[in-house]
Amino acid sequence: MQTPETSWSEPQPMVTGLAMGESPRWHAGRLWFADWGTLEICALDRDGGRTLIMPAPSMPCSLDWLPDGRLLLVSGQAGLLLRQEPDGRLVTHADLTGLSRHPWNELVVDGRGNAYVNTIGFDFPAGPVAPGMVALVTSDGAVRPVADGVAFPNGMAVTPDNRTLILAESYANQLTAFDIAPDGSLANRRVWAHLEGGYPDGICLDAEGAVWYADVPNQRCVRVREGGAVLRTITLDRGCFACMLGGAERRTLYMLAAAWGGPEGMGGDERTGQVLAVAAPAPGVGWP
Repeated sequence: MQTPETSWSEPQPMVTGLAMGESPRWHAGRLWFADWGTLEICALDRDGGRTLIMPAPSMPCSLDWLPDGRLLLVSGQAGLLLRQEPDGRLVTHADLTGLSRHPWNELVVDGRGNAYVNTIGFDFPAGPVAPGMVALVTSDGAVRPVADGVAFPNGMAVTPDNRTLILAESYANQLTAFDIAPDGSLANRRVWAHLEGGYPDGICLDAEGAVWYADVPNQRCVRVREGGAVLRTITLDRGCFACMLGGAERRTLYMLAAAWGGPEGMGGDERTGQVLAVAAPAPGVGWP
């Protein structure tokens, strides 16, 4: 374990021995993430120390925070968005089962407390491929669909002004943008960047308007501008599932990577998952 430094030009391993890390978030001076293989929510200190926060409710499990500091967790197979109360109890923030019977996947909460949750829309990997959707859960727990027909929706990010949501469409090889209306609805759908054979998974935004996206099949993390121009590619020796900007001034790029042999291997004994860190050219902004 090492402490990230802004001078690191090559990825440095911070943690090894994970099953499959996902949903990294920088919060209150620590990197939080879910290990989908062991069903655990963990936090990583700046000195590299890992703390088990709680069991994950089910897989997929993604996390983020409401503006008042309460933690939200996706319980994907149960179709629930859970909220942790100040006394530690997990309660239902929203029931998503009325919108889809398929597991729910990624989560992002914007600066107004609107939570966006997505589902791929089919039973991965065995079921026939079908389009997915994005649902909005407002701060009072009301639920409604706000985007459909998306091709394996994955990571999402909201710009600092709360006006744009960017979505990774893994099976469309693109990042897709939506305008966010005052009531949280999504409109003006457009291709933000076509990725030329890239399969975007987790994403994060930086202060220069670029997006970092993780790519499992191509074993890399890539920084792109709107329109698709590639600014940097970090090649890894295993699949990159997610990324997040954090650390001092949010200038460290954290990458969660693992060897990918299919979903049947996620709960096995092999522990190839890592958290890697490298210096970033611009700090992280927006949500998550």
